[in-house]
Amino acid sequence: LENVIFSKLYAGAESAVRGAHFGMCPCGWFESLTGILPSLSRPANHSRIFYAVMFDAGSTGTRIHVYTFIQSVSGNLPVLDNEMFHSIKPGLSAYADSPEMGGHTVRMLLKVAKKTVPRLEWKRTPVVLRATAGLRLLATEKAQALLDQVQHVFDESPFLVPDNSVSIMNGTNEGILAWISLNFLTGHLNAQTKKTVGILDLGGGSTQITFLPKQRKTIESVPVADYVARFDMFNSTFELYTYSRSHTFITFEAVKLKSFCALTGLEWRVFKSSCLPKKFRDEWSFGGLTYHVSGDPDGYSGYKLCYQEVLKVVKGFIHQPYELEDSNVFYAFSYYFDRAVDAGLIDGVQGGMLEVRDFKKRAKEVCNKMTKYALISPFLCLDMTYITCLLKDGFGFKESTVLQLTKKVNNVEASWALGATLDHFYNLKIH
Repeated sequence: LENVIFSKLYAGAESAVRGAHFGMCPCGWFESLTGILPSLSRPANHSRIFYAVMFDAGSTGTRIHVYTFIQSVSGNLPVLDNEMFHSIKPGLSAYADSPEMGGHTVRMLLKVAKKTVPRLEWKRTPVVLRATAGLRLLATEKAQALLDQVQHVFDESPFLVPDNSVSIMNGTNEGILAWISLNFLTGHLNAQTKKTVGILDLGGGSTQITFLPKQRKTIESVPVADYVARFDMFNSTFELYTYSRSHTFITFEAVKLKSFCALTGLEWRVFKSSCLPKKFRDEWSFGGLTYHVSGDPDGYSGYKLCYQEVLKVVKGFIHQPYELEDSNVFYAFSYYFDRAVDAGLIDGVQGGMLEVRDFKKRAKEVCNKMTKYALISPFLCLDMTYITCLLKDGFGFKESTVLQLTKKVNNVEASWALGATLDHFYNLKIH
């Protein structure tokens, strides 16, 4: 009965959204999926409803995405009918010394999947977890212990557990899959498209920039081959510029530690920074360690000094692509969005368009009035200054560059998770 009810509901849903699907593709897309997707009993119009569960095990939290797709024999790109999203903090890496607790958090999140996916579809719905920088930073044995616990939770669940269902993803794939997600959601993923959007992702443990270049020199001028990625979709090969930096070099959270250490030296127990309020003193955790950080009560603070600190760990560490201006609209999400909200630059629901100079202007205000903004976050000056420095001196964006700050696109979370789900079903052969 449940299966019949859902069939009727989604048959109507397919008709309602058929005119608003996110792009078109050759029939090869559907034909390639028929051997992978579950064989479902559906109405005479042959539409197929299928589900997928993707876990994003990030450095600051674990998120579950439960996707509902509608696929038609017409060969159209599957319609993403719905996403159920939930997140919890802290991330899996916080349970490095108690992996069973980490597994328990995943078990709790699986309840969201059980409530979203019809019971009759559980055994045909794949469940996958991809961990990012949080686990990449851990010692190998500790990271593996956490992955083993998650695998155990998956194996005892009623869902389909595919091969390689639990693994650590590299930063390059984060950028590529986020690009696929955003271009799927904005309707730019089809064989005839000439226009795409670029992505800027800023997480707790890594940062990515990915776009489809219009100029061949952008690809030819990269210093290492790792900055170019290719994948196959809809009988076309996409060639992207993609750049990721992890903890080893410069990231959103690591910049705090690096900027502190650049001034004080690791042998100091309290790291001081002019990017923090003078009277601020607290503990701060990153990479499985806890540090004591503070402002400089006997020194100076403010935007100019803070920018000089951050510049030391940005300039020369970030590759600047040959082509940026007038090539792509860039969508910026994750911490770009969150800090813009914290600083009062955009609405926390709608997001908005910002120029790079807007980050700079607000960073100056926050840093020069730290007491006023300390209640929002004592790190807001450092965070806003880092974002400004990363965009300008890191990637090389002009101050007049306009960015689209977003958290959701068509009510779907802006992240790499949707792209990873499509990769799972379609095998995009990313290389």
